[in-house]
Amino acid sequence: MEILYPKIIIFFQIVFIDIVMAADNAIIIGLIASSFAKTDRNKIILLGVFGAFIFRVIFAAITVQLLQFPILKIIGGTLLIWIIIKLIKDLELIDSLKTTKQQTPTKPKKSPSFTSAVYSVIIADVTLSFDNVLGVAAAAKNEIGLLIFGLLLSVLLVGTVATYFANYIKGHKWVGVLGLVVILIVAVQLILGGTNEIYPNVLPEFLIKII
Repeated sequence: MEILYPKIIIFFQIVFIDIVMAADNAIIIGLIASSFAKTDRNKIILLGVFGAFIFRVIFAAITVQLLQFPILKIIGGTLLIWIIIKLIKDLELIDSLKTTKQQTPTKPKKSPSFTSAVYSVIIADVTLSFDNVLGVAAAAKNEIGLLIFGLLLSVLLVGTVATYFANYIKGHKWVGVLGLVVILIVAVQLILGGTNEIYPNVLPEFLIKII
């Protein structure tokens, strides 16, 4: 029982980390996919889940080496902000929030590029898989079985939540806005975290607390 107790604690820590971190990955995949028809939407989600699995496996194998490069967090956070800007355009969130007192004929808007969406999903997978693996690996404490469980659980959560989110957002634009805010928070935390590791005494105390 004494041997099992620490593993049970680690198990629940991993589950909690996966729920929090995989949700970010799922939200951004769902946001990207929601701009497309059902067939393409499912393809994008499938690619996103596959990418999430592949990158988590890769990062799990080289976690120790990656921890030595905090600049990767800054780059990842910056790329997430770029994705946010692109999603605002693709989801037409600004237009949906404007009042429609004067409706004037507008040209049909160009559909978002499937290839561009795939690139965005890959970037999100790389960035958020890195963060997820770091959290799970730290909690697993060299327990390989629990590490593998954590990676599989995170991928399952990404696929399930992304599918639901992509379908729901079609009729609820405000959810898209909320999702973008969540991704922005993750991006800022990554950038601040990487900056604090490179320059430990530069950031104010109140910023360090939100990392």
